Amino acid sequence: MLQEGSLYLGTSRNPDDSLNKAEYLALKYGNRHGIVTGATGTGKTVTLQVLAESFSEAGVPVFASDIKGDLSGIATMGEPKDWITQRAEQIGFTNYAPSEFPVIFWDLYGEKGHRVRTTVAEMGPLLLSRLMNASEAQEGALNIAFKIADDGGLPLMDLKDLQALLTYMAEHATELSSQFGLISKASIATLQRGLLILEQQGAENFFGEPALKVTDIMRTTHDGRGAISILAADKLMMNPRLYATFLLWLLSELFEELPEVGDLDKPKLVFFFDEAHLLFNDAPKVLIERVEQVVRLIRSKGVGVYFVTQNPLDVPETVLAQLGNRVQHALRAYTPREQKAVKTAADTFRPNPAFDCAEAITQLGIGEALVSTLEAKGIPSMVERTLIRPPSGKVGPISDSERQKVMNLSPVAGQYDVDLDSESAYEILSARARKAAEAEAARKAAEEKAEGGDSAAGRWTLPGFGDEPKETSSGRSTTKRSSGYQRETVVEAAMKSAARSVATSVGRALVRGILGSLRR
Repeated sequence: MLQEGSLYLGTSRNPDDSLNKAEYLALKYGNRHGIVTGATGTGKTVTLQVLAESFSEAGVPVFASDIKGDLSGIATMGEPKDWITQRAEQIGFTNYAPSEFPVIFWDLYGEKGHRVRTTVAEMGPLLLSRLMNASEAQEGALNIAFKIADDGGLPLMDLKDLQALLTYMAEHATELSSQFGLISKASIATLQRGLLILEQQGAENFFGEPALKVTDIMRTTHDGRGAISILAADKLMMNPRLYATFLLWLLSELFEELPEVGDLDKPKLVFFFDEAHLLFNDAPKVLIERVEQVVRLIRSKGVGVYFVTQNPLDVPETVLAQLGNRVQHALRAYTPREQKAVKTAADTFRPNPAFDCAEAITQLGIGEALVSTLEAKGIPSMVERTLIRPPSGKVGPISDSERQKVMNLSPVAGQYDVDLDSESAYEILSARARKAAEAEAARKAAEEKAEGGDSAAGRWTLPGFGDEPKETSSGRSTTKRSSGYQRETVVEAAMKSAARSVATSVGRALVRGILGSLRR
């Protein structure tokens, strides 16, 4: 039943429920991407587990997000439950055997897996703007911030680095605007508030060091199996925008770092993007174009991307058209939108004259799906109604103690679990601010001394606020001269005082006369 160079997905059946033929996914077309769709409870997670196990057995590393914790069971030995053995017998899967697979658990929060981080600089202004839901003007200010950081040797590692840089930009907005274009203090303030919101949502756990190395999710074991990296996303899903941005960042990192390899006998990595609709919800056009570009070009890097979502309408048509391997579980068709989704899904398959595809989608049972994969020369196979084979690993979540045991034996144990805080923009700008404050204090002290201040008392005087005049035996004042101001005699002072009194009295009389005339 098993074929060399192919992954066994299940066995199709005829309209009369008799078995038809085994359905395979050719490894050499595993990098042509794919999609797994279906309503809640129809078997998408089990299908994802079957695909992950199959790629791992073939020596292909896998990265997948675990939304509910159900995928974690793949790390432990499978249990021969009744429905599993019955399905294996039903489809003639005589080679079925429980097994366990090499798993590395990851978690942005470091609770259910090894910490996974990136730096602000690696995230870049486009994805960070998406994460902060920034406007066009705010995104422009963020691009300027990254340019200033690059030109000024200011490494942006974590959120406090970016916060310090934004503060610097606000304080020097006028001089920086002449070089980089208008920097609005209002945009800077909005970005600063956005950073505070990100911190409250836990994004500070994501930014920092040590940053994740993409090679650590592309490992193989000594026996030739691919390691399955599972991202614990149950808590991360509380912030869907952070979840989607993180996975898109990781996909972008793979695209930028991996070399061109063309078409291989099998992929170098397979990437499963669960709850894929979160990537495209309210996404700006430039971001969707970025996703489309990455999906289109990352195939030549040897990476296959598989989207897992409920509705095929969740994925833009430009991206959907690039997904060659398709597994469609049951969909409901009660509302107009659901009916449109069924038609969309049916239209993406190569028709099978034996049954109506749109009708079959609404009648599929649990663990049953319409399957179409790429055959010779990359041509889609005729869609078949397929019973998906049972997984070999445990179905369902594992206990915390089992998870910890797997983490302790992980090849990256201890590598990402301790935070680092190297010198970066925050420390550099803080040091510059201290030096500037010290220089300003020294300058003021020098000016005070130059103004002729009382060095003994450590103070300085303004004209008219100096020491009181002291008379000598000659009757002259001893008030100090300062900056050309001449000291005056007692008689001169008395005459000026009398003149001021007269002027004040005359002024008051004039004001009373004017006000009195107005009252009349």
